[in-house]
Amino acid sequence: MDKFYQQHRLLAVQLFVETTPKALLCFLAAAFAIPSAARAGDVETSVIASSRAAGAASATGSGVELSVMLTPGAEHLVPGGLPIIRKETSLPRVFSPTQPRNTYTRFPWRRNIVTTVFWIGEKPTQNNPTPNTMSAWDRKWTSNYGGYDNPDPDARDGFIPKAFTPGQNPFYFALPYNDISRTGTKPSAYTSIPWFNKTYYRSGRTVLKGRWIAIRRGDKVCYAQWEDVGPFETDDHEYVFGDARPKTSKNRGVGLDVSPAVRDYLDFGGGYGTVDWRFVDVDEVPDGPWKTWGANNPFANSTFTENSTDSESILQFRDIRERLLASNDDANEVSLID
Repeated sequence: MDKFYQQHRLLAVQLFVETTPKALLCFLAAAFAIPSAARAGDVETSVIASSRAAGAASATGSGVELSVMLTPGAEHLVPGGLPIIRKETSLPRVFSPTQPRNTYTRFPWRRNIVTTVFWIGEKPTQNNPTPNTMSAWDRKWTSNYGGYDNPDPDARDGFIPKAFTPGQNPFYFALPYNDISRTGTKPSAYTSIPWFNKTYYRSGRTVLKGRWIAIRRGDKVCYAQWEDVGPFETDDHEYVFGDARPKTSKNRGVGLDVSPAVRDYLDFGGGYGTVDWRFVDVDEVPDGPWKTWGANNPFANSTFTENSTDSESILQFRDIRERLLASNDDANEVSLID
């Protein structure tokens, strides 16, 4: 009978630990030391036995492990033994551009996309009737970049032009969708852009400029930022964010424009190439030359100071950086420049 009685007392103690809120349990344990019928030797040889409360805490998502002091013989709470609460460590939510994410991405690859080369300062041609002296989001694109991004290999020093150090990331691209018009944000943007709800905060402010993509050709992968709209189309969201092929039939059905730096990194043989591409979050971008240059590049400007020149473009880039640091989600947004 005594053994039966002790077993039921043990079950009662375990049930009490499992069902009592941790704060109340700690208070009761401190205020009322539970007497023990165990011998002094048993108390001295007491051990820490994990209670079922650890499992209960995990089941409720509290992330806390709870243990109590028990005697090995009588299986009673040790007098004055407080529950031991062990908090699990958690990682801080900070923007760490030097540590790319290695987990599965939420963005799929667009495969076998015909790609052409374009460059800042390019004059209109038969195959490219739109000049690239300005972008869809920056009427001073050429001056903000620092000059003509000469595609001639003899006029380049590695991935940048010989004539100057670019003021923006030389790894840039264009896709055929613009989320804004002169009347504000397009209705299609609200439903088609995967990151729209996380980055949108005012009509007429793009949530596309500065986004990163990975571009794969053969066994090489390059990373670049979205800086213009095209080729040819400006509203092809079914392709850019969906499963459709590019809408245009021009230039072999081209679906992506890339800069001379991207061309050189991926070893394009000429003005055309076939690539795979996908969107990436900023914490997926690995180390590479695409992190080196540019006031619009969060990796090159992670220590941007408030004493920098307050030009229109710098204010835009400051807005990008502050939103990246605040949201931890590579939200690169600038105003539409009339």
